[in-house]
Amino acid sequence: MLQEKDLLAVLKERMPDFSRGQRAIARYIISNYDKASYMTAAVLGKNAGVSESTVVRFATELGYEGYPRFQQAMASYVSSRLKLSKRLELATDNMNPDEAVDFVMGNDMENIKNAWENLDRRALNEAVDVMLSARKIYVVGIRGCSALAGLLVFYLNLITDNAVLVQGNGATELLEQMYRVGSEDVVIGISFPRYSMRTLKALEFANDRNARIITITDSKHSPLNLYSSCNLLAPSNMASVVDSFAAPISLINVLVVSLCMRSKEQVLTNVKTLEQVWSDYQLGDLDEIDLLNQENIKDFVK
Repeated sequence: MLQEKDLLAVLKERMPDFSRGQRAIARYIISNYDKASYMTAAVLGKNAGVSESTVVRFATELGYEGYPRFQQAMASYVSSRLKLSKRLELATDNMNPDEAVDFVMGNDMENIKNAWENLDRRALNEAVDVMLSARKIYVVGIRGCSALAGLLVFYLNLITDNAVLVQGNGATELLEQMYRVGSEDVVIGISFPRYSMRTLKALEFANDRNARIITITDSKHSPLNLYSSCNLLAPSNMASVVDSFAAPISLINVLVVSLCMRSKEQVLTNVKTLEQVWSDYQLGDLDEIDLLNQENIKDFVK
């Protein structure tokens, strides 16, 4: 499938074998790949001078399960090559608000489906084994991925007491938080295009210290995988200003649930202890507002 290679290079390579209509589509994409990733099959066909059905067949003959998957490949190619300002400009110029709903949410659903169908179950089980045996679990996520890292650490703290969130404005700051990393530890690096050099440096450091490394990223070609023996993959391709993190979040949820199932008794003990703390300090009911219980709200206001 084309996302495993350079999209435009493959189109150029296969150009002599295409039919006349297919060559027209390929030429248009090569010249306008940044805009083409936002176009429906009908719009792309109109711009290339062919029918919508010709575009759909073109995507299928290239090995994709329909045009949406091919559009994802184009979006992934664009998102890895264009700066944020250009992506925003293209999105606002080529899409109206109604189309944005279908494009964004449809893309999210395709990403989750893709991640589900291609999940490496062996790698998932290996990640769970490694995390359960780790002295400490360091989770590194920078910029947009900081939210993913924070989410993972939040849930890990319900399972274990050895999860560390590593964040900072520079590589030096990250390494200062990780200088105790050793062979008994696990480092989880989370990064998606455009990849974070700081995260890559953190994984290089962990690799030099013989730590076990797990990556949560988008492709087997991700630079993070240079240092990892366990790669959990989920597509994040979105060619506009926002990256699609629906699939990575779903993957993190799978990882957390798998950990809970493997350490059920410990998780139940931790949750019961936490519930007791909420009860003893009267925090539980006040922090989660019950709209049906107005007395709680009155007490909270007081």
